[in-house]
Amino acid sequence: MTDDDSLKLVTGLVKWFDPSKGYGFILDENGGSDILLHGNVLRNFGRSSVADQSRVQVLVQHTSRGVQAAEVISVEPPETDGQAPIADLDIDIIENLDSLPLRPARVKWFDKSKGFGFANIFGHSEDVFIHIEVLRHSGFADLAIGEALCLRIVEGPRGLMAAQIAAWDAAQSTPDEKPQIESLPHVAE
Repeated sequence: MTDDDSLKLVTGLVKWFDPSKGYGFILDENGGSDILLHGNVLRNFGRSSVADQSRVQVLVQHTSRGVQAAEVISVEPPETDGQAPIADLDIDIIENLDSLPLRPARVKWFDKSKGFGFANIFGHSEDVFIHIEVLRHSGFADLAIGEALCLRIVEGPRGLMAAQIAAWDAAQSTPDEKPQIESLPHVAE
């Protein structure tokens, strides 16, 4: 039950979000109290986590327990210095990421403490390497086994690797469309 049933659009930075706890907080860019971001609200947006310092737009409501996000409208990854998140991704690939198709995928496993994991692209048997810095540059903090997401992939020195990660519903393709892996950009070896 809300004290004020009206929703207000707020933009702010993620102060922190802990997927294992299932919540985090947003700093309202206009000041005021921290905004609670519950994991269920984030999952309704198609994500299980969000990186610290990501810029988010949320609809908030005032409750007896404080200000809470009721709906996530957008998530922008943390600001970067314009450099590639990992050395295998040269600046040319980063500048042209939007030209790569988003491929629907599922997380095979991801270990935050090791700093990497793997996913499988729908219709393709080869694993796709996911580095934690690519994850963070894409606005995520962690991934769960079986989590659905979308990847922009490139051919790396040791196989396929994620160049960018997006929420699962970001890829729009027809059900009978098979992913084309053959014509991927290659990164330096």
